[in-house]
Amino acid sequence: MPATTLDDLDRSLLQRFLRADTPEADQLRKLHLSASEHGQLGLSISGVLLLTPNPTQWLGNAYVQCVCYSGTERDAHDQLDAADCTGPLDQQINDALAFVRRNMRLAATKTIGRQDLPQYDLGAVFEAIVNAVAHRDYSMTGRRIRLHMFVDRLELYSPGALPNSLSLDGLMENTVTRNETIVNLLSRYYNAREEAGRQALIERRCEGVPKIIKASEALSGKRPEYRLVDDDELLLIIYAASKDVQDE
Repeated sequence: MPATTLDDLDRSLLQRFLRADTPEADQLRKLHLSASEHGQLGLSISGVLLLTPNPTQWLGNAYVQCVCYSGTERDAHDQLDAADCTGPLDQQINDALAFVRRNMRLAATKTIGRQDLPQYDLGAVFEAIVNAVAHRDYSMTGRRIRLHMFVDRLELYSPGALPNSLSLDGLMENTVTRNETIVNLLSRYYNAREEAGRQALIERRCEGVPKIIKASEALSGKRPEYRLVDDDELLLIIYAASKDVQDE
C-alpha cells in the first residue's frame, strides 16, 4: 500500500501474529502483512486491513455501512438506525453483527413459558458478514459493503463479481477465494463469536453458504437469495421470520 510504513501498524493488533522465535520483520513478510515497492518497505493491503485502527485512511471504502429502515424501501425519512462499521476487519464484523442484533425484532409465543422468536438466525448473519468482509473486492473504488435492514428482510451488498469461474449456482458447493491472505489469516489467528458455533472466524470447508441458506430458511420459511447486481456486486437477501411462520 503506497505511503504506508511499518510505523502505521498498531502493535496491539500485531501481537496475535508474533512468535518469539522468529524476527518480527520476517513474520510480517511471510504472512504477507508487509510488502516493498521500489525499495520502500510498508504494509500490504492485508496489513492495512488487519493491523491498522483505521484502514479507511488508505482504503476509503473499506468499511461496512449499516442502515435500518422502518419499512420495506430505502427512504431517508424512515431510518431507525445507521452506523459505519470501521476499524480492522474483525472489528467491522463484530460491529456489523451487533448492529443486526440490536435492530432485529423479537416476537414471542404464548405457549407454556415465553419463547422469543428472532427475525434472523444470528449464526447465519455472522457467516454472511464474514463472507462479505473476507471476499469483497478491495480494489474497487467508491464501493463499500452495505448492510440494510428492512421490516421484512436484510440485504447485504458486497463489492465485486464472483471470482474466477464461480457461479451463483455453485455457491453451495464451492468456495473460490479472492483474498487468499485475508482468508488464511482470519482462519488461523482470529476466534469467532459465540453465534458462529465454532472456534475459528473462518473455517475453510465450504460450509458457510449452506449454513446461511439452511438456517435462515428453517427460521423464516423463505430461502435466502443470492443475486449479481450489474455484474460487479454480490447481493444476499435474507428474509425475516415472523410469528405467523413460526406458529405454522
